[in-house]
Amino acid sequence: MKKFLKLYFLSCLLLSSMTFFTGCSDDEALPQLTGESKQFVLFNKSNPSISGTVTISKRNDDATLITVQLNGTSAGGTHPAHIHANSAAEGGAIALDLSAVDGSTGKSETVVKTLNNGSPITYDQLINLDGYVNVHLSVVDLETLIAQGDIGINELTSTSKTYPLSAVSNTAISGTAKFTKRVSGKTLVSIALTGTTPGVSSIAHIHLNTVAQTGGVVVDLTPVNGSSGKSETSVNKLNTGAAITYDELLIFNGYINVHESATAISTLIAQGDIGKNELTNTSKTYTLSAVSNNAISGTAKFTKRVSGETLVSISITGTTAGVSSPAHIHLNTAAQGGPIAIDLTNITGATGKSETSVNKLNNGTPITYEELLNFNGYINVHQSANNLATIIAQGNIGSNTGNPTTVNYNVTNSGATSYVFNGNGLTNSNNPNLTFQRGKTYTFTVNTPGHPFLIKSVQSTGTLNPFSDGVTNNGSSNGIITFTVPSNAPNTLYYICEFHSSMTGIITITN
Repeated sequence: MKKFLKLYFLSCLLLSSMTFFTGCSDDEALPQLTGESKQFVLFNKSNPSISGTVTISKRNDDATLITVQLNGTSAGGTHPAHIHANSAAEGGAIALDLSAVDGSTGKSETVVKTLNNGSPITYDQLINLDGYVNVHLSVVDLETLIAQGDIGINELTSTSKTYPLSAVSNTAISGTAKFTKRVSGKTLVSIALTGTTPGVSSIAHIHLNTVAQTGGVVVDLTPVNGSSGKSETSVNKLNTGAAITYDELLIFNGYINVHESATAISTLIAQGDIGKNELTNTSKTYTLSAVSNNAISGTAKFTKRVSGETLVSISITGTTAGVSSPAHIHLNTAAQGGPIAIDLTNITGATGKSETSVNKLNNGTPITYEELLNFNGYINVHQSANNLATIIAQGNIGSNTGNPTTVNYNVTNSGATSYVFNGNGLTNSNNPNLTFQRGKTYTFTVNTPGHPFLIKSVQSTGTLNPFSDGVTNNGSSNGIITFTVPSNAPNTLYYICEFHSSMTGIITITN
């Protein structure tokens, strides 16, 4: 009996051992994760408290485990999830149904070997897919997304560049355009504006050239949603079909316009230079002094671009709405006068502003920002195209900074016998003879009540034979008379009181 029991016990032990080893073999035959995986970020959409990740993990049976893990979901919720074709900014059809996310755990797991259309797909193909993940609020509310993220070649890198978008027609609206590089080398262009109007869709584009120059549309961007102030566009080519990478966009000759709406394209709400036209923090501001009208003065600001070109921004106060004032950079100092070297954009009277992108002289000679800061020049702003002889603002620039822009005389009177001059080397000088140079600007600050000061071609009283070419405010007895001597001025002119022949002097004109 003892022998039988011993044999029975050994038999049971052997049977148990066989069962144990057989069970271990079955476990080893189950599919296993290889340890190779790739994780992508899922960003919040309708609910800022919900975000997470999607992890794609390789298995040893040629299948892939896709795990969605969200934070901030609520117990009892069931959230459908899918992989779509293209990027989230572009949108695309569902390529693969994922298991719904359990609101209690925020998790879903899906084992994948094929796409919805039956096409086989491997781990390596999934982590390089042109796709994105959507997680929806519920089966009955698929329109509301709670999380979204690009995957595969659309994954966003940490490389980005942000450009300011300044207000245009509405000072309450401004923001940024952020360019973010994808793994593929494409670009996500994200516009974020503040002050937009809910319900209004604002058209946006990338244009060729600078804001100051303007140019045609080269890339259509997704309209800005007025409720959120945002838009996202995946960019990998121009409207012409020409390919463009993130790195190429960062040196692109362009700018962004955001328009009020499709029915108000002419109204811009935000605008900014991008790429090589981006403005740096390096700038120089010059004073533009009043000339013919004491109420008009301002500044000319030179700002360096990334490209080394210059944005010349003129801002003056006291201009008249509806009047367009031509402006130029001239050679030499304002006091010397000189020919036009660079045409600037006309100043708009309603705003008193103009912007010009400068990279060359009128003769085609290239000029950089640094060269402009050392340029032998000055700026003239004229009253209008029909009245170029009247200068409303003027200032030296570049190497001429600090030099006087004009030669000024302060003129009073000694009774009805003489004009009394001070300034430019004269001290209480009675009726002095003057010598002026063609091309230079001279001003007379006159305070002679009852004795109108006239520049004339004939030395006689009265108002006949005034010399008006280049003269502003001729005949004033209290104000500023400006005389920019034209190249065709006669060799001899005169100043004289309208009423008293003893109050006079000769003006000799030279080259």
